[in-house]
Amino acid sequence: MARERPTLEAVARRAGVSRATVSRVVNGSTTVAVPIQDAVRRAVQELGYVPNLAARSLVTQRTDSMGLILPETATRVFSDDQVFPGIIHGVSQELEAADKQLVLMMSGSVGSHDRVERYALGRHVDGVMFASIHGVDPMPGTLARSGLPVVCSGRPMGQVSAGVPYVDVENEAGAERAVRYLLGSGRRRVATIAGPQDMIAGVDRLAGYRTVIRETGGRSLVAAGDFTRESGAIAMRQLLEDDPALDAVFVASDLMAHGAIRTLREAGRRVPDDVAIIGFDDIEMAGYMDPALTTVRQPIQEIGRTLARLLLRLADGEAVEPAVVLPTELVRRDSA
Repeated sequence: MARERPTLEAVARRAGVSRATVSRVVNGSTTVAVPIQDAVRRAVQELGYVPNLAARSLVTQRTDSMGLILPETATRVFSDDQVFPGIIHGVSQELEAADKQLVLMMSGSVGSHDRVERYALGRHVDGVMFASIHGVDPMPGTLARSGLPVVCSGRPMGQVSAGVPYVDVENEAGAERAVRYLLGSGRRRVATIAGPQDMIAGVDRLAGYRTVIRETGGRSLVAAGDFTRESGAIAMRQLLEDDPALDAVFVASDLMAHGAIRTLREAGRRVPDDVAIIGFDDIEMAGYMDPALTTVRQPIQEIGRTLARLLLRLADGEAVEPAVVLPTELVRRDSA
């Protein structure tokens, strides 16, 4: 016969206090005298009492859960793009340390976007983080205006999310550093495979490339991808058709760089002898490519950790920085 689940009343009898006192201790109140807190905790341990989280949330108005919203499909999130797992890992580390539950939500379609928005507005989480936002997405602003704590990864585009705190990296400065390195090593016809222009990372990395090309009087040569390996391969074929004499490419993601190298090899071009390649991200596979990829490192897990730290502070009613911009660095390997 199944053992009955211990109740608050049973704990109260064991500890010799009222049910209300047990409830306050279990819900983290610090107004109860320390000896009484100790007695309640002993009774909880002896009886094996487990709080009813649904009932507790009615009292505290908190779920102890934080949402991470990725406006992508599950196929994309769980592909070989190691940026998403890195961010998720960083977020989960911080939330685990704070004894909070992570709720992962993907909103890569119109239907899922609306469902996720309703879920968050229903206060099933105490706050949300956004990563990989495309275009002028109104959801961060909508949730923030409802009073829900919101933090974004990447500077939100447009004005609909104005005032929402964000965590970003030196995308533009990192791109500039890469292109200057290529030119400084003697390359003269430097092209770029840009990221999607409905994402701030794609916009800023392209802006960094164009800034250096403009300053040095070079010719801008651009093809766009969507941060996937296959799009990098296709963009590289376009660049070779546009300028067969190009001798370097700054690629806005490591996965696209991998695809670009494959295309160059198929075209009989050697990397870096004929064409130098620099990527962006420094995902784990970058060091294992052939040749090992020179790339701009962004602190992927630290992005996730910083997002979670800001959200936890917001949820506790603290003021937070409107923007946190993390540094990037050029990692030199064999491809450039």
